[in-house]
Amino acid sequence: MRMRFLAPLVLSAIFLASCGGGKDSNSEKKEEAASSETPVDNSMVKAGAAEAAASKGAALIEQKDCKTCHKVDMKLVGPAYKDVAKKYEATDANIDMLVDKVIKGGSGNWGEVAMLPHADLPKDDAKEMVKYILSLR
Repeated sequence: MRMRFLAPLVLSAIFLASCGGGKDSNSEKKEEAASSETPVDNSMVKAGAAEAAASKGAALIEQKDCKTCHKVDMKLVGPAYKDVAKKYEATDANIDMLVDKVIKGGSGNWGEVAMLPHADLPKDDAKEMVKYILSLR
């Protein structure tokens, strides 16, 4: 009777041992890939500055109604954010112009459908949102 309970236990132990002991081969490949990357010199960039600005703009977009008409990669009612980034270089003049468009609304640049005005949106928030969109190049 003991043999009836012992046999499945022994077979299970042998099966588990033959499977490699639980070590994930994908984790080894990831470690190799991470260690072979070329280091980047970020000495002139404040740590996390670009990510902080992008994440603030992205967070503001998430809070507003922007996703009703826009997506990052594809045209919906309005243009895709990446298409806007391709069309407009991230200059101060373009950023100011796009901030005004977001706040005042308008049509004609991307078709006949007008973008609704967002008059209650603070200019600083609109600027962060536009900077994020233009960073999606």
